[in-house]
Amino acid sequence: MSRALLLREQAISFVKEEFTKSLQKELNIIPVSGPLVVLDGTGINDDLNSIERPVKFPIKSLNDKNAVVVHSLAKWKRIRLKELEIERGEGIITDMRALRPDEDYSPIHSIYVDQWDWEKVIATEDRKLDYLQETVKSIYKVIQETEQKVEEKYPEIKAVLPEEITFISSEDLLQKYPTYSPKERENAICKEFGAVFIYGIGGELTNGEFHDARAADYDDWSTENSDGFKGLNGDILVWNPVLESAFELSSMGIRVDKTALLRQLEIRSLSDRKNLLFHTMLLEDQLTESIGGGIGQSRMTMFMLKLKHIGQVQPSIWDKEIKDQLKLESIELL
Repeated sequence: MSRALLLREQAISFVKEEFTKSLQKELNIIPVSGPLVVLDGTGINDDLNSIERPVKFPIKSLNDKNAVVVHSLAKWKRIRLKELEIERGEGIITDMRALRPDEDYSPIHSIYVDQWDWEKVIATEDRKLDYLQETVKSIYKVIQETEQKVEEKYPEIKAVLPEEITFISSEDLLQKYPTYSPKERENAICKEFGAVFIYGIGGELTNGEFHDARAADYDDWSTENSDGFKGLNGDILVWNPVLESAFELSSMGIRVDKTALLRQLEIRSLSDRKNLLFHTMLLEDQLTESIGGGIGQSRMTMFMLKLKHIGQVQPSIWDKEIKDQLKLESIELL
């Protein structure tokens, strides 16, 4: 390993340690162990956009029952909150490691995914936009403070984030840029404000399209909130000056209750899923109300260190053409 790579590894560790410590304190969440695999057919694995294939394999000791490598721990965490008897205002966080073989390669995507997966118990009265936005502000505070710490330790890496994060619904964003694609809208709003939370992602917009797809059974993207728009979930995005584009750091939201689950399963024509283990537990009041999300570890580190490619902060598998091109650009992968 070259000296430069060793120094980069140290910087990566610094970012992750500082962010983790601050996030746990700010959200009042405690670290727990998380699984790499779960049993297939339980509804516990995250379906993401409902089209991605999980890595699947039979387990000899369980009579060849299939296990799947997790996509994320969105639903597993909610079960864990109940098992650990976590109380309102408290939560958990775990280092999630996932494989997503259908991911398209890009400077910000690989088949290996690492994120801080967190989940927090809330009450029914917390199921509102104001609570979601206050939680986003708390997370953004940690992001901003971490960037300042990075600049203090590495003065050549300049902090760029604004003092406050801007909130906008996906519908308002459409009306602001009616001729743009969703990604073009994200680029435009992030370039203007620097840090944005786009809420209400997953439901159909007035143009008959979706800002982005979301699975039916974890985030609540269909409940009408206080400003008349639908959705108690969203994404934290920032403007990345190195890539000159919007840069997603986190997807999060208030989770579905029984009403939202049944409504969203029907919207997605997936009502048969209500008989799966996770869905049955929720419908039978065995699970607590919660808010949660995932914060990309490689994404966060890449942004904090102002690097051009996700392969600079995580080991993964790349094809020869990509590696050769990056070498021409003097980008050394881990």
